[in-house]
Amino acid sequence: MIARVWTGVVAFDRLDAYIAYVDATGVGAYRQIAGNRAAHILTRDLGGNRGELVAFSLWDDVEAIRRFAGDDITAMVLYAEDHDYLLEPPTLTHYEVHSPPTDQREAVDDHRSHHHRT
Repeated sequence: MIARVWTGVVAFDRLDAYIAYVDATGVGAYRQIAGNRAAHILTRDLGGNRGELVAFSLWDDVEAIRRFAGDDITAMVLYAEDHDYLLEPPTLTHYEVHSPPTDQREAVDDHRSHHHRT
């Protein structure tokens, strides 16, 4: 599994409008692609009327990302109004996701519940 993390900085007082725009464009498009497991918008206040928006998505594999981004998955996919909002060039990073198999997570949960009973 691969995490695709797109980050942009916008004026904080325009953050709500940009959230709606990103949800209707990029993140909305992620959710329509076969092989997309999840798509979320994360935000935080950077201070000084600056806000950070992260479009965080999980994908089965590189081929699934290519169905969204094209052959060069490292290229930015920007929409018509992105430049009206962004205060600086956005960044894009991909990560390999390493999660324990389900049975290992269950073993950890069993351990935690046993540990908390004492």
